[in-house]
Amino acid sequence: MVTSEQAYLDLCKTVLKSGTRKGDRTNTGTQSVFGYQMRFDLKEGFPLLTTKRVPFRLIASELLWFIKGDTNIQYLLKHDNNIWNEWAFKSWVESDEYQGPDMTDFGNRSQQDPEFNALYKGQMDKFKEKILHDDDFASKYGDLGSVYGQQWRAWKTSKGETIDQLKQVIDSIKHNPNSRRHIVSAWNPEDVPTNMALPPCHTMFQFYVADGKLSCQLYQRSADIFLGVPFNIASYALLTHLIAHECNLDVGDFIHTLGDAHIYSNHVEQVKTQLSREPKALPSLKINGDKQSIFDFEMEDLEVVGYDSHPPIKAPVAV
Repeated sequence: MVTSEQAYLDLCKTVLKSGTRKGDRTNTGTQSVFGYQMRFDLKEGFPLLTTKRVPFRLIASELLWFIKGDTNIQYLLKHDNNIWNEWAFKSWVESDEYQGPDMTDFGNRSQQDPEFNALYKGQMDKFKEKILHDDDFASKYGDLGSVYGQQWRAWKTSKGETIDQLKQVIDSIKHNPNSRRHIVSAWNPEDVPTNMALPPCHTMFQFYVADGKLSCQLYQRSADIFLGVPFNIASYALLTHLIAHECNLDVGDFIHTLGDAHIYSNHVEQVKTQLSREPKALPSLKINGDKQSIFDFEMEDLEVVGYDSHPPIKAPVAV
């Protein structure tokens, strides 16, 4: 089996070498391949990339946000997590209530124009303060709609009822481990066009129990290889660890299946920098053994031990 870090680096090399140049929703441009799979042995170590620093705190707080069924960025901002800000910010600056400077196409303009970047940061700081301290404002502009947390924990049915997919799949793993239906879906065709700030990129995941070990496979329709995929790998590895812990199982493999796997045109040099670095030993994950249920965990219950990485590499987010 290819080592965890090398599986990711091989993906980067493949897309740089043979990816097709395509336009995209953000007008940034990509190189992409369609259909790619990586496999990570979770017993080998926790798959937090070492060829650039990947912030575990952000990954863990985002996953706990999903697990809680929350869809408002206020929780994330309280944990100093800014990774979903741009999509909520966009809804504010495009609203009739917004009275500040023009923020059209802020995602690209802030990277190219230092003067605009200063304006953008000022408006974003104002937005974050209002989300944190004005619950009415947060309710109106901080909520991202029916994104992952709601689909995982409160999928709305045609009968007006809700399904807690995550709770159901954990119960299924415990009581019917050989089932082939340990599936959670975030792709709700009714909500995608009308009620989501960003349609789910990681659309469906399935668990598999064999030889006392829990494995997970994720299907991801759209994969931002440089910024997003390292987060996705670590997030679903963490989810697998937490559910295995609750179900008294060891961890097996995480299989990551990608649809449109792409490198944005303004990430190419960053990817090349990362590929020039030698991987280091993977860290391990420490979970508070005093807690059993996945729904009880907080940030202080999770820790990566022995994480030694190369420095971070910055890149713009395509919004």
